[in-house]
Amino acid sequence: MYRLAAVVIAFVVLCGSAWPPASAQDRTLTVFAAASMKNALDEVSAAFSAKAGVKVSASYAASSILAKQIEQGAPADIFMSADTDWMDYLAAKKAIDQSTRINLLGNSIVLIAPRDSKVDKVTIGEGFDLAKLAGDGRIATGDVSAVPVGKYAKAALEKIGAWRAAEPKFAMAESVRAALTLVARGEATLGIVYATDARVEPDVKVVGTFPADSHPPIIYPVAATSAAKPDAAGYLAFLRSTAAKAIFEKYGFTSLVRPTS
Repeated sequence: MYRLAAVVIAFVVLCGSAWPPASAQDRTLTVFAAASMKNALDEVSAAFSAKAGVKVSASYAASSILAKQIEQGAPADIFMSADTDWMDYLAAKKAIDQSTRINLLGNSIVLIAPRDSKVDKVTIGEGFDLAKLAGDGRIATGDVSAVPVGKYAKAALEKIGAWRAAEPKFAMAESVRAALTLVARGEATLGIVYATDARVEPDVKVVGTFPADSHPPIIYPVAATSAAKPDAAGYLAFLRSTAAKAIFEKYGFTSLVRPTS
């Protein structure tokens, strides 16, 4: 009987050494990121996971939607916004760790049309008549009251004097990727999206670029949330690495930080 007990104990010990504790094998991070970051960030996160052994789960949507979800207690470790306003919003709610916040990336906004559209290259500036160019069609972008790309688009159109005439033609989408899809499917004649979005969608073409001084600088800040897991620090550090910079720039983003590794 004692011999049997010893065998059982030895088996338990052996099994215990074969499988690490749940906490060791369940290292995961949840990232809430602006929809425009999907392609690039998926690749960056995969590189981080391969290096650090930490699984990254990402949720992509408009920055406005994600910020509200985090405010309401959604379990996110990292927040990446397409503008500083929504990061400021969460900072005011004490929902992010302000000490981890950095302005990571830059971008630009462009005017797009379906790939087979007859609309050709246009110069966007003072006197540009977007309403006339759209004709009877619709113009897609993010909701100008909340979604960063829509806010940038409205600011640019107001600056060049084209907003008032074009406003009735706008189709407001819940995110920049939703606006991109409307144009790609031909459901909108034109669209205003980030240059990085146009780059990953083969069914659209860029017909014009908005001057950088026609809208506030397009900045993507990132920070750990107040409830972030310890591995969030490593992820934030990786976002500033040379490897991550190369991936972001491959997709058309501009790096705003000097690589740390």
